[in-house]
Amino acid sequence: MHWYRTHRADARARRLADRHYSRKTPHAAQFAPPGRTLTLITARADAVWVSSWPLPQYVKRLFPYAWLCTLFRNESALLSSTLIGEAVAATRFVWGEPPPADGMITFVDARKVRSPNPGYCFKQAGFRPAGRTKSGLIVLRLAREDMPGAARAAPISEVFQLSLFDRD
Repeated sequence: MHWYRTHRADARARRLADRHYSRKTPHAAQFAPPGRTLTLITARADAVWVSSWPLPQYVKRLFPYAWLCTLFRNESALLSSTLIGEAVAATRFVWGEPPPADGMITFVDARKVRSPNPGYCFKQAGFRPAGRTKSGLIVLRLAREDMPGAARAAPISEVFQLSLFDRD
């Protein structure tokens, strides 16, 4: 497992999030959406992942019960598909069984990625095309039966001694 659990305002993870095309408010202290989230970071702080589990009554999209990858940025030498699989496994460890009908989804903006095959790393990790949003984002879905088993991501405090307040 290359991931460690951290929090939605980890300064090291925020720096990575600030370089992701989906970042709405760069330099804001928090980079994860409100509600239930799981934030993961690698020991070298060169990859970040955020799983979100919004309450379905507030969701206006396909797959309202789905877990959602709201952020993934990999600047490490590790394979993105490997990190994605481990992040899904860590999410299962924390949240238990995924929503049966919806699984996990992510959105890819083909206009903002430099790839002839947008979402390729997610596809390599088992995600499959599941349509498009009204704004044209590609929806990729990982079905429950295709998810890896649960695996623990250690708390970041097991690797680093963190101060009471993160500093930049």
